[in-house]
Amino acid sequence: MGEIKDFHCTYDDSVGIDKGLMEKLGLKIPDVYMYRDMMVSLSRALKEKNGAPFCELPFCHTVEAEAMGGIIKYGDEKAGPRAKEYICTSVEQILDLPEIDFSKGRVYEVLLACQELKSQGEHVVLDVSGPFTILNVLIDIKYVVKAMRKQPEVMKRVFWKLGGEVLKFIEESGKYGVDIISYADSSGSVNILGPKMSKQVVEDFTYDFLKEVEKAVEGNQLVLLCPKTTFALLGTERAVFEDQKLPAPINYGEACTKMIGKVTFAGQMCIKEAMHPLRDGMFKAVVLQ
Repeated sequence: MGEIKDFHCTYDDSVGIDKGLMEKLGLKIPDVYMYRDMMVSLSRALKEKNGAPFCELPFCHTVEAEAMGGIIKYGDEKAGPRAKEYICTSVEQILDLPEIDFSKGRVYEVLLACQELKSQGEHVVLDVSGPFTILNVLIDIKYVVKAMRKQPEVMKRVFWKLGGEVLKFIEESGKYGVDIISYADSSGSVNILGPKMSKQVVEDFTYDFLKEVEKAVEGNQLVLLCPKTTFALLGTERAVFEDQKLPAPINYGEACTKMIGKVTFAGQMCIKEAMHPLRDGMFKAVVLQ
């Protein structure tokens, strides 16, 4: 068994949205987090400003948790949405939370915004969260860490409870034209959990979950893994990199759009580094073993 290496992330998920761009578009918080037309306007504007080859939604990692009952504080231009208060005090309570209804609320608005962007000819990336990121909104993480040590079987059920909802979100996204899924769970990375717990999470959840994702996307969507997840898979020998030759040296984001339908998983770098040039003309697919 290899060693799980950490990926040093330079992107801060807690940062808000470009205030100047918001003012230019006449948009306000929390509207941009809640309504499809506002999401579409801001997503396209961010794409154009950054020179990205795709539009990305949503603008935070609280959508799934909120759809399961989480209470969200939408923040301001300086700090993005986060938990206003926790709704659970034990991991067992997570198991009793409702399933996500994808036909209402903010999660539905996100899907409709994706559909509208696709109809406008855009490549659309849907950001989905892993279980630790979702748990971070629902419960004080100290209870999660304690349960992982003392109640591993309960935590395995919790992972799959949340993972099942994320899997349904991914399945729904295909109906709304999403062609790239971005999966991240930085709250559960090795620098937070340590190597032993990180290995446990891969074996109890991540690997098998991604095998289910592989079936769900049916080769029609590209799944971008946060490099922290990629390194956890590589370090536990559950995945390998496989080189894919590009027609020419291009940036990472452009390469991702060209790999839709050709590979299932990628994750050599963060999606926020979409403009990073791949000067060697090589794209690294992540292949589950």
